[in-house]
Amino acid sequence: MLLEPAPAKINLALHVVGRRPDRYHELETLVVFADVCDELEATPGPADRLIVEGPFATGLGSGETNIVSRAVEAFRSRWPGAVEGGLDILLRKNLPVAAGLGGGSADAAAALRLMARQASAEIPTADLLALAATLGADVPMCLLSRPAMVTGIGERVSPLASFPACHVVLVNPLIPVVTAEVFRRLDSHQNPVLPRLPDPLTRPAQLGLFLEGTRNDLEPVAIGMVPEIGALVGRMSTRTGCILARMSGSGATVFGLFGSSALAHQAAHDLRSTHPDYWVAAAPLLGTE
Repeated sequence: MLLEPAPAKINLALHVVGRRPDRYHELETLVVFADVCDELEATPGPADRLIVEGPFATGLGSGETNIVSRAVEAFRSRWPGAVEGGLDILLRKNLPVAAGLGGGSADAAAALRLMARQASAEIPTADLLALAATLGADVPMCLLSRPAMVTGIGERVSPLASFPACHVVLVNPLIPVVTAEVFRRLDSHQNPVLPRLPDPLTRPAQLGLFLEGTRNDLEPVAIGMVPEIGALVGRMSTRTGCILARMSGSGATVFGLFGSSALAHQAAHDLRSTHPDYWVAAAPLLGTE
């Protein structure tokens, strides 16, 4: 049996800096990954099969349209015979769907990593990244699952050499937000680029100062669609020790960035008390290794 985590992606900053002729948006984003995840479990089987379980499995298909199934099929097409026999894959869906956490992309990336681990020969990372890009703009960054600056539509991923030890609190009101609709409602498609990232970046306070000059350009639009997002940003920002409160991706998940595990877990406890029907998690961020 093989296990592969699919960590939650968090956009600490997300700037929409242009729009291409094909109508895809050019982005600049600082992404990190939290140690809270969906999980893939694979065992040998007569043929490839996907089963989806977990608290957020409802409504997700397990057939050929599921992005995990498509990732497995794409891997086998690109490297025929590299993985012998079929696989029974169980996807435990622990992360909310349409939540701005890259859930589906992270699941696809985990499937590619799982397949590469079983391949009869080593698969070059560059080739795996190229395949990941065919599955979705967020899949390459999720394939690496480490702090990175990401540009283009998401396909240009530059991992960071250093990143401070930080913790996050994630809270989602369990209201799905459709990414395409958020982008459709954007008023401005040409916004200022990200400021230069400190190098080396080693301290939470240093990260906080950098983030003060950044934005999530999708946040105002998403708040217009789901006002609860704005309320959560306000409440998160008042938690003791919160360095930054902001929406991740296209929402509706709001994150709080903390320099200490104790402060993050206290904030999560407080939010669970005031919002018992919301999804709340506290976790460390994954590092650069």
